Amino acid sequence: MRVLLQRVTAASVTVEGVQVGAIEPDGHGLVALVGVTHTDSVDDAQTLARKTWTLRILDSERSASDIGAPILVVSQFTLYADTRKGRRPSWSNAAPGPVAEPLVDAYAAELRSLGASVATGSFGAHMQVSLVNDGPVTVLLET
Repeated sequence: MRVLLQRVTAASVTVEGVQVGAIEPDGHGLVALVGVTHTDSVDDAQTLARKTWTLRILDSERSASDIGAPILVVSQFTLYADTRKGRRPSWSNAAPGPVAEPLVDAYAAELRSLGASVATGSFGAHMQVSLVNDGPVTVLLET
């Protein structure tokens, strides 16, 4: 499992012109782009959620748990793109929807159980994600 974290001051995700999740402008939070591969498990999702919640990448070396920062979770199968050959990425390392969706949901559920305010995109939908990366700070977590 891969989670690409971006520290943001604002973020939103829109599907078919409707905003489905957001971090309000002038806030401090994280966007978590979540990719799942074939061998990932619920334990992997929970482990990365705990790491996301406690990782000290916000201002003054604080974590989302320290300040109650919101987290916008967006599924992102393209984190498993294989671009080593040719000009077209292969998506064979990304888990199919029926495997990936429950694990993205488990990641978000674990964050909520830890006390996080979590907004999400819509799994499998064509989404427009807007964000203001703060720093910029972008960190890749993997299991």
